[in-house]
Amino acid sequence: LALRDEMAAGARLWGASVDLADVAATARVVDEAAGRLGDISGVAALAGAYAGAGPLPDAPADEWPRMMHANLDSAYSICRAALPHLRRSHGTIVTVGSKVVEGGGAGAAAYAVSKAGVVALTRVLALENKDRGVRVNCVMPGTIDTPKNRTSMPKADRSGWTPPAAIARVIVFLLSPESAPVSGGVVPVDAHA
Repeated sequence: LALRDEMAAGARLWGASVDLADVAATARVVDEAAGRLGDISGVAALAGAYAGAGPLPDAPADEWPRMMHANLDSAYSICRAALPHLRRSHGTIVTVGSKVVEGGGAGAAAYAVSKAGVVALTRVLALENKDRGVRVNCVMPGTIDTPKNRTSMPKADRSGWTPPAAIARVIVFLLSPESAPVSGGVVPVDAHA
């Protein structure tokens, strides 16, 4: 909702439920969006999740594939499906990494590695598409101030948490023509770090 609230008047936003692990289903949904909107000029790859059950040997074995699926595979799937459209429209992709990548992610190896993969994917796609008019950037929020995070960390100091609206404003900027000189960027969105 924060992203929709930050979009400029007249901007068209469309979303749908899809299993992003299903590359073919994702492509169908992206094609449907392009048909409804008259093509696609920007994509925000926002799907993701967090799990950090402790040091790698102590974490549940399924934590690794769950984090790869939720964070890296979902970004791959939506980017892969959107790129043909974005090459025609000279559009933009914004992915979501995490500040935990910079700090090492102790206790959350699967999450940290999956988000590092998103950063690498962003940089690769920026290079592969620089001569095709497509820009690709990544935002790197710290802890996001959401109801779920407040519930799961009730005693945490929330003074350094990032409001979703602040992240949305950066995403909207990176999707806009005003950010045209920027591609391959990894943009921290964590003013308190």
